Formats: sequence, structure tokens, C-alpha cells
Amino acid sequence: MSPTHFASSSQPLQKNDPEEYDLVILGGGTGSTIAAWTFAGEGKRVAAIDRKYIGGSCPNIACLPSKNIIHSAKVASYFLRSKEFGITRNGFTIEMSGVRERKRTMVRGLNEVYLDNYRKTGAEFILGTGRFIAPRTVEVVLADGTIRRFRGTNVIVSTGTRAKLEAIPGLAEAQPLTHIEALELDQIPEHLVVVGSGYVGVEFAQAMRRFGSRVTVIGRRQRLMPQEDEDVSDALRSLLEDEGIDVLLNTRIKRVSGRSGESVRIVIEQDGTERTLDGSHVLVAAGRTPNTEGLGLELAGVELTDRGFIKVNEQLQTTAPSVWAIGEVAGSPQFTHISVDDFRVVHDNLNGIHHVTTGRQVPYCLFTDPELARIGLNENAARAQGVAHRLFKVPMESNLRAHTLSETRGFLKALIEADGDRILGFTAFGVGAGEIMATVQVAMSAGLPYTALRDAILTHPTLVEGLIPLFSSVPVNPNLALGSPAMHDMVASS
Repeated sequence: MSPTHFASSSQPLQKNDPEEYDLVILGGGTGSTIAAWTFAGEGKRVAAIDRKYIGGSCPNIACLPSKNIIHSAKVASYFLRSKEFGITRNGFTIEMSGVRERKRTMVRGLNEVYLDNYRKTGAEFILGTGRFIAPRTVEVVLADGTIRRFRGTNVIVSTGTRAKLEAIPGLAEAQPLTHIEALELDQIPEHLVVVGSGYVGVEFAQAMRRFGSRVTVIGRRQRLMPQEDEDVSDALRSLLEDEGIDVLLNTRIKRVSGRSGESVRIVIEQDGTERTLDGSHVLVAAGRTPNTEGLGLELAGVELTDRGFIKVNEQLQTTAPSVWAIGEVAGSPQFTHISVDDFRVVHDNLNGIHHVTTGRQVPYCLFTDPELARIGLNENAARAQGVAHRLFKVPMESNLRAHTLSETRGFLKALIEADGDRILGFTAFGVGAGEIMATVQVAMSAGLPYTALRDAILTHPTLVEGLIPLFSSVPVNPNLALGSPAMHDMVASS
């Protein structure tokens, strides 16, 4: 695709004609926000449209607000552990209104930063509800009812996803919390029932328990976060249960009655046995649904997949010429950093540089305390793909910095190719896991052998220094059959 693909019409507008832009962005997520600033900074005329949020969900109702509240919960946990650190306390009170205001203050500050970037770059931000009315043409209804129409030489759709509400009898009528409402609580729930055992459910369960709620997690699968290895799932479950959270797995919800925030009754079935749970609040965190309804995609020639996401190719082009989709609505992995990389893919392709999404690294971090972080293959994936490997694994107790923090729970593990020294994957469950992972990811990106980390001089005492004992440990014999019992025996003893 030629860089001149951005050329826009210079014909004078007639009454009711759409305004002509080089780029129109429908949906204000992080990837599309950076796209607006970048393309505008390069001299393009850019319009970015969002229904409600400046900067999309990440700085307003998702990543950053949730981590803000999770950190408040971490502070609360330190109060509970104060005797362990030699600090005497005479009790303390958690005020959820104060927790919420700290979060709101951060969000307001981020909104100002985002608006300032729009002003500096010259990108136009429009707060309103947008939909396609023709190919590459978007109609926007503003808050005061005013209608504006935009036609882009190129259009990017980045409308994201929302919490999925399963068709369980009585659930919708109970008006359950999603992560959005949970971040706005000004009272501590007496008993929070979390429906879902994935990222959002696990993070909120721990945070709310630390604020003082009784918490029950209901999961349909046999394990927490079943995409992870068994040792990770077991470690997460042990963590939650040690903090007093009831974890009900292999459990199906049959019906719900009452109203969240007042009183709810949930009938569940677990291992063939039916019983009833009574709670004060219900949080739904069982998957995401793409925001594609009401966008007029059919008028733009944009097709959907059988799962309801926008159909894109490896360059993130939709089925409509000059219309692109990025982030979760395009079926990309549901992480903000992936939506940013999606922007890079589109940016390069619009500037004549071939760039695809296939084969890229997808790191992620679960912000429990301690954290879970992973990049590349885990054991289950390696076995499923038939990838021969050596496994290195050490407990966090082997990290001396973790001892100074009294945070020795967890482990580090890495997969190394069987016939070489290339790092295939890394998993960390422990304090600072996300930061430790970043070092391994850089090494993987650079194609460095694991020995480069093993033999590096890393500052003492730091958490990343724990990579030295990890890569100095005795790995599983690469000649063992993948997935054999002997392999697991050796892992346990390493």
C-alpha cells in the first residue's frame, strides 16, 4: 500500500456533505488514541470519536483504575500484616469512598493529559455516538443532539468489548455489577459473589476480600484460569483460599433472584449437588462481548466473524476497503499493550511498510498479589504442540530480595529449547513478576540464549536477580518424553 493512500478530497463541501478527513477513528481505546495523536502529529487531519470516555476504557474504567484500587487493597493487606513488620497498630478503618476518590483523582488527571495531547497534536476529539451510514462515512450524534458526518480516506474501528452477561434465569434482573460498577463502589460489599474465574474475577476477588468483604468465586471450569499450567492454577487457588475466599469450581449457576447491592440468592450445581448461596452483591466477570451492535457495519461493507468480532486479515484490514479494525473488537488478545501494537501494524501498512500481527509476542500480567506474568510457551502449550524443551523452575524463596520484602510466595519457571539455548517461554508467579518477565522478554526479542541472563551481573539484591538461580538450576532432561511422569518428578525435585 502506498503512503499516498492518505490523500483526501479537496472539493468544496455542499450542504449535508460529510466533512472530509484523512483518518476517522470510531472508538477511543488506547491503540486508537495513540493513532489519533501520531497521525495528526504527522500532518494528517484526524477525527477520533468516542461515546463516553477520553482515551477509552483503559484510563477510565479498566486497566489503570482497577490497578489503582488493587494497590489500595495491597496497602490494606500491609495494615493487616503490620505485626509481621514490627509495627504496632490499634485497628484501622477502610473507607471505600476514599478508595474511590483516589481512583477518580487519578482518572481526572489522566483525562487532562489526554485532552492536552489532543490539543498539542491537532487531532480532533468528538464525544458522541457514531455509526456508519455509508462506506468510510460515519455519522455522530453529539450530546446536544447535533449531528456531524465524517468521511475518512481511511477509517479505524476500535470500539472494544464489554462484559458478557450469560443467559442465566434472573441474572439480568438482579442488575449485577460489572468491573465498571465495581470500581465505583463507595461501600464494602458484605458478601460479594464473583461469577467467573478469569483475570477480572480473580483480581477483584482478592482486592475486595482485603477490603473486608466475604467473597465467593464461582467458576464453570475445573481449574482457575485453565489456560495456565496446573501448577499456576493450583497456586492461584491456594492464594485465594489462604486469604479466606471461597472458590467453587466445576460449578454451574442455575438461577438468580434478588438484586445486587441489596440481597441476592444464587442456586448453583456443583458435582451433581444443588445448593443455594446468599450474597449482597454479584459481580459478573465471565467473558467479553464485542461492541459491534448499532455501528452500521453492514452499510460500510464490514463483515463479522462467527463469534461476532470484526473480521480482519493479518494486516488488520477489514472486508471493506480502507477500513481497519484494532484491539479487542478485532478479536486481538484482550490487552491494552496489544491494541497499541495493533496501531503500529496499521500505521506501518498505511505508510507502505508491510507489517502483520502473526508471530508476535503476547506478554501479560495478572495483577493479583503476588502477580502472575507469562510470555511465550508454557508447559501445556509446548506439550500440545509437540515442542521438545528443558524446564527450569525455582521457588521465589530462592530470591533474596523477596525475603527482604517478606514476599516469598510463588515460583519462576522457563522453557528452553531441547537442542539449544533459546528461551521458548517464561512464567513468574511472585512479587514483581511483571517486571521480572520484561527482562526475559527483551532477551527473547533479541534472540539471546538463556545463558546471557544466567551469566549476567545483575544488581544485588533485586527481584530480577532471581533469574540467575533460575537459569543456573538443574533442568529437566530434554531426552525425556514430553509430558511423562518422570518429567514431572524431576520438576518437583529441581
